[in-house]
Amino acid sequence: MPRLPVQAAVGERPAIPPRWTGLRAYSPNWDCPFASDLGQGGRGIGETAPLAIVAVAGHAALETTLRVDGFPIPYTPGRFPTHGVRSSVSGVGFNVAAALAALGHEVRLATILGRDAAGALVSSALAERGIARDWVLDDAPATGQSVVLVDPDGQRQVNTDLKDLRQRVYPPDRFRAALAGADLAFVTTMNYGAPLLAVARAAGIPIATDVHALSDLDDPYNARFMAAADLLFLSGERLPMPATDAARAILERHRPRLVVVGLGADGALLATADGGIAHVPAAPAPLVANTGGAGDALAAAFAHGWLTTGDPRAALERAVVFAAHKIGAPGGGEGFLSAAALEAAFAAYRAAGDRATVRDRDQTTGRQSIANG
Repeated sequence: MPRLPVQAAVGERPAIPPRWTGLRAYSPNWDCPFASDLGQGGRGIGETAPLAIVAVAGHAALETTLRVDGFPIPYTPGRFPTHGVRSSVSGVGFNVAAALAALGHEVRLATILGRDAAGALVSSALAERGIARDWVLDDAPATGQSVVLVDPDGQRQVNTDLKDLRQRVYPPDRFRAALAGADLAFVTTMNYGAPLLAVARAAGIPIATDVHALSDLDDPYNARFMAAADLLFLSGERLPMPATDAARAILERHRPRLVVVGLGADGALLATADGGIAHVPAAPAPLVANTGGAGDALAAAFAHGWLTTGDPRAALERAVVFAAHKIGAPGGGEGFLSAAALEAAFAAYRAAGDRATVRDRDQTTGRQSIANG
């Protein structure tokens, strides 16, 4: 398939603002918004830092989860799954916003809700998480909803009803106002997000986006998001080639500065514009209740680490821990650790790994002693 001229849709990528120039080298000492002299007595990820401002454009919806015994689902006229049906707020925009808010950032969520009970529940959930409604439009006839079937292993099938939101437009001027003073624009692939890419680019704000389970690297819908992204996230679940090859191809075709591929139980892959590739193994999950929202958690936590230190590897190492803890929650928009809790969980994870390394070394030494005895 010939590549579409998507770059024209968002304009040529401008020069990086001066405080972001460290992105070119991916140095841990680059001049990111909240890092200084890292590695020289400066601030680390877990230490107190001024909040970043992140504008998020994306979907928020009412999500109902239904426990099932497994897939495929055999027909039966009725089931009584005690405590197996629950409703909460989710959606990619909400999940990313809620995760970043839990991590301590100021979040401005640009989303569209309906004038209905579901919209009121979303508004209440935003208030509970300290996310202002200043950028929320509630002029649609109905709020989006989803029904998620979840099996005992946490695997799920998502059934999403976006109502008429695919045809709606989020006002560019309003998003431009949301970007004032922002350090990052996280624009999701909801239909009304596409026109907002050019707004963020014109404002000189770095752009993050997640194209999720991509199966075609030249997919015309997602290509415009990939072409605009500085930070690009995707799932490796449906890639047509190995994740490393896909990441390199995306870097060559679309020129993001960082690509993160979520690999589920295999962890995540980081690829940088200078050709660097790193694989970070998955962290053990204390509990698996629902894997929905894990990719959103990974992306948000990576953005958090990247904003606070500028070190992509350190950001991803913590992001896999953040995602591992998130999947213990029953809903897609729940289970997000605070920055302090993330650092504690990461420290415990590293300590457990160090103990395992020592144990393996002692066992190997013991076997060698027996063999040499």
